[in-house]
Amino acid sequence: MSRKPKEVRRTTGLPSKQDILEYVRTAGAKTGKREIARAFHVKGGERVALKGLLSEMAEEGLLRGNRKGFKERGFLPAVAVLEIVGRDADGELIGEPAAWDTAEGQRPRALVLAPRGKGRSGEPVLGQGDRILARITRLEGHDVDGYRYEAQPIKRIPRTERRLLGIFRSKAGGGGIVDPIDRRELREWPVASDDVGTAKEGDLVRFELARAHRYGVPQVRIVETLGNPGDQRKISLIAVHAHGIPDEFPSGVLGEVRALEPPCCDGRVDLRGLSLVTIDPEDARDHDDAVHAAPDADPGNKGGFVVHVAIADVAHYVRPASRLDREAQLRGNSVYFPDRVVPMLPERISNDLCSLREREERPCLAVRMVFDGHGTKKGHVFFRAMMCSAAKLSYQEAQAAIEGRPSARALPLLESALRPLWSAYAALAAARERRAPLDLDLPERKIGLDSEGRVQSVTTPERLEAHRLIEEFMIQANVAAAEALEAKRAPVLYRVHDAPSQEKLAALRDFLSGLGLKLPGAANLRAGDFNRVLQRAKSLPSSDLVHEVVLRAQAQAQYSAENLGHFGLNLRRYAHFTSPIRRYADLIVHRSLIRALGLGAGGLTDEEAQRLVQIAQAISEAERRAMAAERETNDRLIAGYLADRVGAQFEARISGVTRSGLFVRLTETGADGFVPAATIGNDYWRHHEHQHALVGDRSGEAYRLGDAVRVRLVEAIATAGALRFEMLSEGKRDGAVARGPARGRRFGKGFRRSRSQR
Repeated sequence: MSRKPKEVRRTTGLPSKQDILEYVRTAGAKTGKREIARAFHVKGGERVALKGLLSEMAEEGLLRGNRKGFKERGFLPAVAVLEIVGRDADGELIGEPAAWDTAEGQRPRALVLAPRGKGRSGEPVLGQGDRILARITRLEGHDVDGYRYEAQPIKRIPRTERRLLGIFRSKAGGGGIVDPIDRRELREWPVASDDVGTAKEGDLVRFELARAHRYGVPQVRIVETLGNPGDQRKISLIAVHAHGIPDEFPSGVLGEVRALEPPCCDGRVDLRGLSLVTIDPEDARDHDDAVHAAPDADPGNKGGFVVHVAIADVAHYVRPASRLDREAQLRGNSVYFPDRVVPMLPERISNDLCSLREREERPCLAVRMVFDGHGTKKGHVFFRAMMCSAAKLSYQEAQAAIEGRPSARALPLLESALRPLWSAYAALAAARERRAPLDLDLPERKIGLDSEGRVQSVTTPERLEAHRLIEEFMIQANVAAAEALEAKRAPVLYRVHDAPSQEKLAALRDFLSGLGLKLPGAANLRAGDFNRVLQRAKSLPSSDLVHEVVLRAQAQAQYSAENLGHFGLNLRRYAHFTSPIRRYADLIVHRSLIRALGLGAGGLTDEEAQRLVQIAQAISEAERRAMAAERETNDRLIAGYLADRVGAQFEARISGVTRSGLFVRLTETGADGFVPAATIGNDYWRHHEHQHALVGDRSGEAYRLGDAVRVRLVEAIATAGALRFEMLSEGKRDGAVARGPARGRRFGKGFRRSRSQR
């Protein structure tokens, strides 16, 4: 906590320079001439002398600022905005001033203390890249770790007010320009030679606006060099720094990991004789779940099945309040990019100790579930066990084996493991059909890179029955975890998905009506109601777009300490249990099960249970951060892939309609781009919001959401992931869109374009 300004006692004359420095050092954020004069009782003619004294101190380098605000030169004020730039060996957060004049020397660093008290309910934890308003305490000398300050957070500054990042491009005569990575701010910022710092051609840099003359061109100053995405063949470096994703583990965390030892089998159920198998993508980087199914031998459950789902026992290694645990919570989840993964846990855990490798013994937390012949669950039990994976199979390998093309690795397990899995899945699939979860078919694009980190292919992998099998087994295990915890009245970190809002439903009905589709007007819609619309849409050319618009209408899934149910899966209770290597939520669920069921060490602590609301919000935010970073990286890679095809024509579909133009999605790659309204034909275009259309005033032509069009690539900016197109197709004149009053602006050929359209 910062100290209060000392009581000032002065009998005559001006305060000494030391008195002024002491006051400025301990006063609040605003310390100008007026505040100094009031503190030292300077009145009348003495104010002129005080002004001269302050100017003299500024010239001597003792103070910086102006008469409205002074601070001690080279030091942080009592209240300052800090940016969290990293962590030390113990995992403690380090802050630096967000604004700093390099003429004052190197940016000072402060140890960021934990917020006092429990904070507001659901307030997220701080992480790298966050900005905070903090009270600063100057330490006498340096503390044992070399810090000059301690910072007590006052509040967290919203992410929208975060760092400016760009790619530096040097100029032959000195200085250069910065190309921002934000596609909404596609302009070049000039950098003077004195403001380049250590930046080199192609470096990712953090910059700030430099002071410019009243009529001069605004310039920027480079404040930090973050590496070169091109040299490192890691375009994801941009997203990592833009979103403040921690990508290096502190030495203290790695030291804890080196000391970890696997558990013995004592006290654990022995599953080593069970033919558990892992089935994952061909390029999977971790293997944390294994499955097994067999006919139920109980005569009372004829035609039923016993299914085991075994999950790596991460809770054995990652204990509450350890450095490793604090780091995992800070990250929240692993982040997957085409060029690398930023893991939640260090490699020795994710790829070794907790990876269910083929024919290697591993500790696990398992659930044994019993289903009847119709796929209805009759019971479940959780326990800690020791297992040994019989085989590591890919989805394609397992599917091929069932279809009569078994590999050498799959053949010995075909009858003993794979066919029973498929038989059990047939029963579970029938139960899933009755439950009628939201059945969205949204193919995901997969980006393949060559050895140089360049895009060599963009494909849409086939969705196999093997994918659906593993997905359904994992869902059943997640449901069982939530049910087991509720039965024990134990804390649950739910995965919730609320029903769509009435506003989104109204917009969806408007869109569907234009395609001749109707969504029931019932107040309490179920997932099955959407499925019937999706089924009818299969005969339409824009079927895939209907799936996406229905998805957009849904609420966003998140983590919660309160059970809101899962609308999309049509489940009353649901918790993530199956991926503790890559999701902190699953680790919390494991700990709660261990504590509630008395399964040994590593259970949930009272302190964690009390902070469950806060943890839920923090990891929900980390998930959204990861999704944005992954999406932006894919967009940048695709833009780079298409950069040498400027001028080429593509088949596309309109995926969004706004007042300023059309968003289009290419059929070939799934890439998204923009067509500015000002570049479309020779007409004035009005935005009909509820009909998702741009309509020409004179021609009556309309471009609607879902229309198939042909476009020409005009510009591709890889670092921003931005693609700009020219519309080649004419609008439709089928009268489907009513002419007349419309909300929004109108555009026409020759209108001056906004900065984002250039």
